Amino acid sequence: MDYAMVEEPKSAPDLAEAPVLRRVSAELSIVVPCYKERPNVRPMVERIGAALPGVEWEVIFVDDNSPDGTADEARALGRINPRVRCIKRIGRRGLSTAVIEGALSSSADFVAVMDGDLQHDQTILPAMLAQLRANQADVVIGSRHVDGGSSDGLSSAMRHRISNAGISVAQYFLPMRITDPMSGFFMMPRSRFETIAPRLSGQGFKILLDLILSAPEPQQLRVKEIPCQFHRREAGESKLDALVMIQFASLLLDKGLRGYVPMRFVAFGLVGTLGMIVNLAALWAGESVGLTFVAAEIIATIIAMLFNFQLNNRLTYRTHRLRGPRLIRGLILFMLVCGLGAIANVGIATALFSSGSHNGFAAAAIGAAIGVVWNYAVSSTLVWRTV
Repeated sequence: MDYAMVEEPKSAPDLAEAPVLRRVSAELSIVVPCYKERPNVRPMVERIGAALPGVEWEVIFVDDNSPDGTADEARALGRINPRVRCIKRIGRRGLSTAVIEGALSSSADFVAVMDGDLQHDQTILPAMLAQLRANQADVVIGSRHVDGGSSDGLSSAMRHRISNAGISVAQYFLPMRITDPMSGFFMMPRSRFETIAPRLSGQGFKILLDLILSAPEPQQLRVKEIPCQFHRREAGESKLDALVMIQFASLLLDKGLRGYVPMRFVAFGLVGTLGMIVNLAALWAGESVGLTFVAAEIIATIIAMLFNFQLNNRLTYRTHRLRGPRLIRGLILFMLVCGLGAIANVGIATALFSSGSHNGFAAAAIGAAIGVVWNYAVSSTLVWRTV
């Protein structure tokens, strides 16, 4: 983004002469998805500016309502630096969806994606841009694993092992050889991103992998990798946890199923299966201590519902997680929904079995399937409000 020095017309002779900066469209938009990265906002803008002299650029911080005031910091900087924009999202979270929203808000020729933790090497931005300007690639990746690259910024040996394992799994699904498909640092033409965007799953943290696997003909994507130094985090905290790895597995499964079955439904069903195990274990424990079957089953059912609600809230609906008073309201609604689903399950299974059209196992399976679909549909609509 460049700025032209223009002189505004004066309405009176004594009007002070002052040049006005006018915004010119950017050639490059840098999308920075962030959550609790306030200390890194200003250093990031300074370093990007130092790396891109003579380039018309802008940076778009997409903040998921960080409690540390990340959006406030970005907006304060934007008031004195028109290159800085901020999108603050309320009621939803997730790196991939943040990148999608940020990129689609751009009108630049090219879009880059960088993490908000200052670990990506902004000095390679000009080399990435040069590849795209010369039409040498469709996607340019900052790679830690080509000659000259480094992943020394990973905080521990465990992080190295997790990263390497993820790369090995991802490479199995890719139609071309990429040394660092788990990279969060890449650049591509905005028009190409918009072509692929309707196919994106938006699952998890690995938007690059999602983009490549979602392309209409991924084997025809021209991918260029440039060495990247992965620096140590200077401020804030890592967002990597076990749920991030589960979301990574969900992304690969979603692509394997070609999007025909919603991944949220798959996760909901898996949580329900674990809930059945918890129910049986609690029932056995209740009967072991002398409770009647009815009493033990009631307690076991309540425990299983609490378990399912907590796991769904933390995993299935992680980006719509309920907190505070909404958590209590959601729990009550969830138990009511599951209670009605259980009644429907038993009623349908009994009717099918009594009619003689199905044996006991088939009738129970159909009833359970209908119960799961009911619980998922109503929970998504009323409890977590995702539709």
